[in-house]
Amino acid sequence: MPFIPHTEQDIAAMLASIGAKDIDALFDEIPAALRSGKLTAIGDGLNEMQVARLMQERAAQDNQPLNFIGAGAYEHHIPAAVWEIATRGEYYTAYTPYQAEASQGTLQTLYEYQTMIASLTGMDASNASLYDGASGLAEAMLMAVRSHKSSRRVLLPASVSPLYRSVARNIVRLQDIELVEIPFDSATGTTDLNALQQHVGSDIAALVIPQPNFFGALEDVDALTDWAHAQGALAIGLVNPISLALLKAPGNWGAKGADIAVGDGQPLGAPLSSGGPYFGFMCCKQALVRQMPGRIIGRTVDLDGKQGFTLTLQAREQHIRRAKATSNICSNQGLMVTAATIHMALLGVDGLRRAAAASHANTQALAVQACGVPGVKRLFSAPHFHEVVLHLPASSARVLESMADQGVSGGFDLQPHYPQQGNAILVCATETKTNEDLQRYVAALRHALSQVRPSC
Repeated sequence: MPFIPHTEQDIAAMLASIGAKDIDALFDEIPAALRSGKLTAIGDGLNEMQVARLMQERAAQDNQPLNFIGAGAYEHHIPAAVWEIATRGEYYTAYTPYQAEASQGTLQTLYEYQTMIASLTGMDASNASLYDGASGLAEAMLMAVRSHKSSRRVLLPASVSPLYRSVARNIVRLQDIELVEIPFDSATGTTDLNALQQHVGSDIAALVIPQPNFFGALEDVDALTDWAHAQGALAIGLVNPISLALLKAPGNWGAKGADIAVGDGQPLGAPLSSGGPYFGFMCCKQALVRQMPGRIIGRTVDLDGKQGFTLTLQAREQHIRRAKATSNICSNQGLMVTAATIHMALLGVDGLRRAAAASHANTQALAVQACGVPGVKRLFSAPHFHEVVLHLPASSARVLESMADQGVSGGFDLQPHYPQQGNAILVCATETKTNEDLQRYVAALRHALSQVRPSC
């Protein structure tokens, strides 16, 4: 908790100086109906010793289950050097380069990051990050609508994460943008190409193409990208950065490549940490670069021939653009981007490829072993990356609860989001898992199913 040095006399003097009666007068523009009022449910304040004791007790409640949950946040190995470097003072406290000429270290880090991400996605330019993958997807939709000009309709497959879809809808719903859901094929788990036919010839701003999709299934990205371009729409690739070490880059999809690529950078050096902070990445083709929110860092030389870094593009609201701003984001996830830059530099192309390949192999092995348990089967037939959907013969919620009691986080329950799929769970195994871990998972699953009555 920060120490607040101002005494009551200090506060009174400051209020007198600006002509305010009290602190509440500083917020009189907020309507009374929107104010929270007294916080009656909040207890009395604790002293430092009591707070420390409370935090220790709560920390002791955390356990370290064997984790097989993915669904957008993944437990990858992070070399110790990543955060040893990222938490050094010169990296940890650097914020945002308001004075570019005095922020050369920060600018160079962002330049290196943007170069790596643009290379990974096969795109022309990258910004300096967004809050997370979900808000990044929403920003890509807004960017597509600004670029398209005539249409405010975006096709959004149901195979995109339900959490991402919810965030995107909340961000764009008040801007008169229509999100049209495209169903997935019940056999393969991938976007139903036949369902797109009803939109042929209609005015569409963009088609979102997840790769891999939320179920871990690999989409026919070439066909989807070419279809979008044939309709005069932009193709937005929603990708997992680790998968791009093995899969075709969005910039190479179809005949012309995707126009925008976004995703969550969490797999690149950001620990799970109870949900964050993470960061979102965004890349695009050169033709759209002026519509991209955030900033772009460039490299140049000064009059003496020395290397220097500049803010090449900084179309942001902090420069008093207000309604003309491309986005209302007010900061980037600079520390997470720094960690991702270090992570990618340490692993290199070969390291990322090995991590991706090991993750795929482990998930494949997990699926095979789990399907050896009576009643368990794979739900979708499409090739996958490092996640797969398993269908259970009993309540998915109760099975996962039983597995949690055994110290195993067994997967993400799809029932609340895709009830038509029945008792389905999404499971993930990254390069961190061993053969013993997979065997423990199967044993926990087998035991859980023996304890839970089969569904009718």
